[in-house]
Amino acid sequence: MDQFTENATPLGLYDPQFEHDACGIGAVVDIKGRKSHQTVSDALSIVERLEHRAGKDAEGKTGDGVGIMLQISHKFFSKVADELNISLGNEREYGVGMFFFPQNEHLRAQAMKLFELVTRKEGLEFLAWRRVPVDPDAVGQKARDCMPSIWQCFIKKPARVSKGIDFDRRLYIIRRVFEQASNGTYVPSLSSRTIVYKGMFLVHDLRLFYLDLQDEDYESAIGMVHSRFSTNTNPSWMRAHPNRFILHNGEINTIKGNTDAMLAREESIESPILQDDMNKILPIINTSGSDSAMLDNALEFMVMNGMDLPLAVMITIPEPWENNKNISQKKRDFYQYYATMLEPWDGPAAILFSDGDVVGAVLDRNGLRPSRYYITKDGRMILSSEVGVLPCAPDNILMKDRLRPGKMLLVDTVKGEVVDDEKLKEYYASREPYGEWIDRNLVRLKDLK
Repeated sequence: MDQFTENATPLGLYDPQFEHDACGIGAVVDIKGRKSHQTVSDALSIVERLEHRAGKDAEGKTGDGVGIMLQISHKFFSKVADELNISLGNEREYGVGMFFFPQNEHLRAQAMKLFELVTRKEGLEFLAWRRVPVDPDAVGQKARDCMPSIWQCFIKKPARVSKGIDFDRRLYIIRRVFEQASNGTYVPSLSSRTIVYKGMFLVHDLRLFYLDLQDEDYESAIGMVHSRFSTNTNPSWMRAHPNRFILHNGEINTIKGNTDAMLAREESIESPILQDDMNKILPIINTSGSDSAMLDNALEFMVMNGMDLPLAVMITIPEPWENNKNISQKKRDFYQYYATMLEPWDGPAAILFSDGDVVGAVLDRNGLRPSRYYITKDGRMILSSEVGVLPCAPDNILMKDRLRPGKMLLVDTVKGEVVDDEKLKEYYASREPYGEWIDRNLVRLKDLK
């Protein structure tokens, strides 16, 4: 137990496994991948307009949780590196970690030393720590009382490791080893592509608390935000969203069965990518986390084992395909194949996800957490659980629509395009001969004699 997770401890009839939330979500994405501080500011403006979706305590000064996920800004962190007298190299040749350490100086020093040791043991170069500049006066007294000591770290990419997912996989292993060896430290993000700023704020406090977010040099093409309304949940710093890949509005009501099934698979699971490193990262799911955090654990595991993030989301939160007569045979085979190895994670929930290159949104098949989005003529996608969170001139709107049950919206900032649900799923359904695999290997109970 520690100062910012103790509220999630079972007590009497209370168990955090039965918690649910009703939250607000939003995203601003430059479709062409053009980074700017305007995207950061607009994302913050969205969450500031979701106050009705954000819970607060009785004193009205401490929030249930607010956060933002951004791309790592090379322009900003190059300036930080000069101040720290370190060399980061080129964009995405270094990882940035965000840490919630205990306020106790001795415990913090121990945790820092442990993380440096793990990093070097895994063959990566640890560069430096940076205390994240914050304004504690921007948050309420209850949030200050349990506020962690917030730091960032910088890790150099080895020449033998490729940029992108290969480097992030090494960072993932480091984080998992550290998490299992440490006590009282939470790592909101550790990546070469994305970073998460979050905490127990009111919606207007996020921008004020983290001074990094006010810096004009902090530029991103992606901004995903979340305001938390805990309907029967005790808030904490670590339970604020975003998680490392996703944020969501709603709850995963099948969470107990999903996590039990993932745990059962660990006995026989193998990975040609992680190989012997698999033992370092198990268990896949941290069952002390929230339902969204556990979903994030599962998606992260699949991505780090070589699966595209959109595909991982697609098979985890599938559309209602079994009785849909209008679905193509390729898509039916695709869903049936993955249904033999992964149970659906059902909400109701609306999910936003990103790996720093793509940004996607999906509404689970219950369809009870609606979201709407605009595509603008100047090349931006604006999405939120509400309409009107960001002013947009009518003559600048190219199209507007809503998320539909089981459907996915994807923006690829590398290719500079919006990919609709049909095109995206037909692409993944056509990549492998799923129908042949099913015909050759699937054994149905009705066929047994």
